[in-house]
Amino acid sequence: MDEAIALAREGGGQDPARRHGTWHGTSGTAARRGHHAPRPAAAPNTGDHAPVAAGGDSAPRSPRATAQADQAAREAEQANQADPAHQGDHSHQAEHAHQGNHSLQAEHAPHTGQAGQAQHNGQAGQPQHTGRPGQSARQDGQSPSDPPPGHKNRQHHRHAATPWPEARAIAARAARAVPPPIPVPVPLDAALGLVLAAPLTALTDLPSFDSSAMDGWAVAGPGPWDVCADGILAGHEVPEQLADGEAIRIATGARVPGDATAVVRSEHGRLDDKGRLHAQREVVPGQDIRPRGQECRTGDQLLPPGTLVTPAVLGLAAAAGYDELSTVPRPRVEVLVLGDELLTEGRPRDGLIRDALGPMLPPWLRALGAEVVAARRLGDDAEALYTAITTSDADLILTTGGTAAGPVDHVHPTLSRLGAELLVNGVKVRPGHPMLLARIRENQHLVGLPGNPLAAVSGLLTLAEPLLRLLAGQGTPEPYTVPVRDAVHGHPSDTRLVPVVVRDDRAVPLHYYGPAMLRGIAGADGLAVVPPGGAQPGQHLEILDLPWALSGIGVCFT
Repeated sequence: MDEAIALAREGGGQDPARRHGTWHGTSGTAARRGHHAPRPAAAPNTGDHAPVAAGGDSAPRSPRATAQADQAAREAEQANQADPAHQGDHSHQAEHAHQGNHSLQAEHAPHTGQAGQAQHNGQAGQPQHTGRPGQSARQDGQSPSDPPPGHKNRQHHRHAATPWPEARAIAARAARAVPPPIPVPVPLDAALGLVLAAPLTALTDLPSFDSSAMDGWAVAGPGPWDVCADGILAGHEVPEQLADGEAIRIATGARVPGDATAVVRSEHGRLDDKGRLHAQREVVPGQDIRPRGQECRTGDQLLPPGTLVTPAVLGLAAAAGYDELSTVPRPRVEVLVLGDELLTEGRPRDGLIRDALGPMLPPWLRALGAEVVAARRLGDDAEALYTAITTSDADLILTTGGTAAGPVDHVHPTLSRLGAELLVNGVKVRPGHPMLLARIRENQHLVGLPGNPLAAVSGLLTLAEPLLRLLAGQGTPEPYTVPVRDAVHGHPSDTRLVPVVVRDDRAVPLHYYGPAMLRGIAGADGLAVVPPGGAQPGQHLEILDLPWALSGIGVCFT
């Protein structure tokens, strides 16, 4: 059975999300949502960049170094303003989203030895910026360079981000390394959306007896035929034998008498005034009779392991004699939402913002085949995060925010404290590059998502989706491409994920795809994978499907 689940993880079945050739998206209404007038250039370039390494120079930089940094910032800003879809991908988003995605950049203030903190006016002893609205650092009497309680060292050194395709491959390999779960027998009415852990094998011949394919007459021998008084209905006992020259009324699905040679459809027969049946078309032996075992014989494999249980699969299983199915259990996910600045109701106010990820992530994870066992808010509390991770029995822990190197970004220090193995520590993708994947135990992983909403979606699709699909036994969908209708601005060295709709067999890029924005993806069919340097009109781009765009909310959110 473990081998069956392993085969399921390798994609032994047919994934309903797999596409060959052209991808057909939603209606043009959704596509038109994405067309808007160009927006003003974003604020100076202070966001969605690789985390600044902590522990830098504690003294102010020289005028020459400052001038060089200012020049670099101006050049970066000019490049950003050239991006027609630039919606804050490189701007400081502290007032818009959880700051795990945007550490305060070093070029805006001298280093203090603590990443994410800027020394006010370059003088020691002044209040330190925390990178979070409404917060002032070091009100507990510690010096700016002291680590928070419970942590030996807050310094995180610059690391080389993983290329986007490689990051997804690493996530898939991590899932394959997890020991296969024990298959779970599930009643048919609870199996929708699960994956077969074993082949679906026919328990009987289908059909299990010779049956009529049409309403009409079962006839024996050549016509015309004398019609018997009785008829045969579906579900009734075995009918009496027919003699040559006899016919009997029969309903669709009813058992055909043993000596019957054919079924004459009602519309193809005529009764004369003596009650004899005449065929109005040639009668071919065996016509409109479904022979026993026409669809399958007992023991035939109907579907391989790894097949997603759809309504049609449930129907086939029932027809083949099943009351329950052996399935791969759903991977269990716990969501930990980090950030003191998040509200759960009402409008943003007083420097606080609404939590967009808490409502969005659990149903998205269920759409990927996961069971969400908990979704909790922890705020910016290192000890609470440590306790939550060490006491969780989920297969995957998903955190939001706190993945950079700021003073309240606790994910890296907590993983270090746990002795977790970092498999991916930053990805060369925009938005969302400060994402991470860690192995906590042999059968438990953690995916750290950036705090900005669209950056979090990027992390979800890059690291969590490949991991969860394989843990759920679904396998990996075959990539497919669609030509893009318009030119798409790209990042010089990183992959960019851009929301699109598909109309007339072309992907139409949508606006509003900055890291803090959900407006674009809310009307999208999928995300186009834009290579470094961008794409020209007509260029084929890989499309990452959104689960509900293909199978509908009623199916994939069970």
